[in-house]
Amino acid sequence: MSDTLPISHKRKLIIERIAASAKRAGLNNNQVLTAVSKMQPDFKIKEMISAGQKVFGENRVQESQIRWGNTFKYIRKDIELRLIGPLQSNKALDAVKVFDVIETLDRMSLAKALVRAADKHGSLPKILVQVNTGEEKQKSGVSPSHLPLFLSELKKEYNIKPAGLMCIPPLKEAASPHFWLLKKLTEDYGMEATSMGMSNDFEVAIEMGATHVRVGSALFGPRIY
Repeated sequence: MSDTLPISHKRKLIIERIAASAKRAGLNNNQVLTAVSKMQPDFKIKEMISAGQKVFGENRVQESQIRWGNTFKYIRKDIELRLIGPLQSNKALDAVKVFDVIETLDRMSLAKALVRAADKHGSLPKILVQVNTGEEKQKSGVSPSHLPLFLSELKKEYNIKPAGLMCIPPLKEAASPHFWLLKKLTEDYGMEATSMGMSNDFEVAIEMGATHVRVGSALFGPRIY
């Protein structure tokens, strides 16, 4: 997608592609577009908000605190903010204060930290469990084989019932088998949310049953590092 297009037009095209993918798969067009705003300049975020975008995904707690606690504080109550990056346990309280949804729960120690943070803050964000569908050693997430025990322990120890699952498929593998597996696991455990698919594969993810797709560069253009 051309970087010369206005952000509002890029968003319109992405939404049209999501709708077309859902139609091809015989699905209702009720998928949620999460605009991945990490490492994007504020003026692009402002344009996206002006275009009507209400759901944003961030990777870093500190960046999110500055952006949504200061720069865009005036609009924060109208925005659903989702943490889609890894979370350190010592940042749990800050994350609970900032985010509406945390998509990357992947270990019991983090669950404990989140529950303690929620006790202090007064509420716990909606939780998704990150699944390492490719069982990559360098990547966060619960392996599919350990997921049943992990979910059982979450319920038993902390009374946490996740709203769904998320995954990031291996970079050098076809995404569709991983999306199929995540959707199956979501359904097997009676969850409602399946967060999968990014700029290069969100259409495949929609066809495989994603309820949420995380799109960054296709919406905003290249990130500024």
